[in-house]
Amino acid sequence: MRLLSIIRKQKLKDNETRCLILGLDNAGKSTIVNSLLPESQRTDEITPTVGFKIHSLQLQDKLISLWDVGGQSTLRPFWDNYFDRTDVLVWVVDASETFRLHESQRELQELLQNDNIPQVIVALNKVDLTAADQLSATETALKEVVGPGASFVRCSGLSGQGLFALKEALARISYI
Repeated sequence: MRLLSIIRKQKLKDNETRCLILGLDNAGKSTIVNSLLPESQRTDEITPTVGFKIHSLQLQDKLISLWDVGGQSTLRPFWDNYFDRTDVLVWVVDASETFRLHESQRELQELLQNDNIPQVIVALNKVDLTAADQLSATETALKEVVGPGASFVRCSGLSGQGLFALKEALARISYI
């Protein structure tokens, strides 16, 4: 029975997608994660993440491990440590804060120098607070950094807008 247990655990692990969620502080990473979770697992109060938090999400036949890592400038030097065995990076951008776009581009560009960089999804968050032309300009600026291989999702972690598209993108991730 013990061997069967080990085999089952390995099978679950093989079917798991590890999703690393990064972005600047206050971009809305934890709010997006909280909104992706089933209602029974959600929290009422979102506070800045110090370090990291791991949550699990079942999507179709995949188990998604969501690694929500703090975005404070003091934590950013440690981001590279989280890429081991990561299948997808979700880069969250507060699309309503154009004054932080260059900082977000710079940090993302630095991350993309990592050889272990997985597939990339850019989540343009807070679309409910952002004008359409501003969203398009932000997306265009970030496409210059990530190139044609990345996926883009426009969403609002708070209202839930666009989160179905993010779940679909996560469910489509192929293992590296």
